[in-house]
Amino acid sequence: MSTTSEVLYARTDAALGTFSLRPLDPFADAELLHGWVTHPKASFWMMQDASLPDVEREYMRIAAAEHHQAFIGLHEGRPAFLMETYDPAELELVGLYDARPGDVGMHFLVAPADTPVSGFTRAVITTVMASLFDDPANLRVVVEPDVRNTAVHALNEAVGFVPEREVVKPEKTALLSFCTRAQFEATQEVSI
Repeated sequence: MSTTSEVLYARTDAALGTFSLRPLDPFADAELLHGWVTHPKASFWMMQDASLPDVEREYMRIAAAEHHQAFIGLHEGRPAFLMETYDPAELELVGLYDARPGDVGMHFLVAPADTPVSGFTRAVITTVMASLFDDPANLRVVVEPDVRNTAVHALNEAVGFVPEREVVKPEKTALLSFCTRAQFEATQEVSI
């Protein structure tokens, strides 16, 4: 099993510094995650009423899953966001769209902050996307945020996602959106 100090991916944002990813440890990270997923700003994460053991169990389940992974994102070495990846042909979107080889599903959650930092969430999603496309096997990122989550729709569009249509899932109506490597790279060329 990976240690929580193992950095899997890192990038430097010109304005905000170093962002990196490490494996999530369901036990060591449970208390941290519990504070994030139950925070009022994380309502679309749908874990508002989760207990600490609930969070531990959920991330133990993900750690044991064949088609689902979770990572802690760091900013300047401190935990700052959560990233999950999944195979949309096996989880989340089975039967709701025609999965292609090279598709990877993604969720991310930025930790609540007392003092918001301008551009921080954009830097997080850029790190998430860059890390996904760092793997040559990933050709297209698939997301399915709640249709009401307009803030994340704007962020997704900023890094190249194109909405396709709404899909009805058991827990929400989602906006199915896709981003290819070329679409993501085009947004990086125009970035500051």
